[in-house]
Amino acid sequence: MQIKITGKNIDLTESIKDYVEKKITTLEKFYDKIMLAQIILGKESRHHLKGDVFICECKLDLTGNNLFISKNEPDLYKAIDKVRDHLEEELKKYKILQREKDKKDKKDKREVRDSKEYKFEE
Repeated sequence: MQIKITGKNIDLTESIKDYVEKKITTLEKFYDKIMLAQIILGKESRHHLKGDVFICECKLDLTGNNLFISKNEPDLYKAIDKVRDHLEEELKKYKILQREKDKKDKKDKREVRDSKEYKFEE
């Protein structure tokens, strides 16, 4: 899995990059066909809340689908954690849906094969 980290209105330090990479790479144990993870970290400037509000957005490119999650928090690390937890749940759901789809496809193929009448010529 490739990981691309981008900063918006914020300086990305090595510790932030390492933390994000550590959190995102743990998602591979829930779904191993993640091709690319694009993470945007930033600070919102015109927000209705007082103080700094950090945003973490993550887009996962899966085989045949994309997942996108965005979270706002007063703490950058908390925003990263919430995005990671939400992605974990979404990947679990996606994996179950893929398994059900595969089972249905196999069942359909089996029914088509069984419904064919084979005629033998004498």
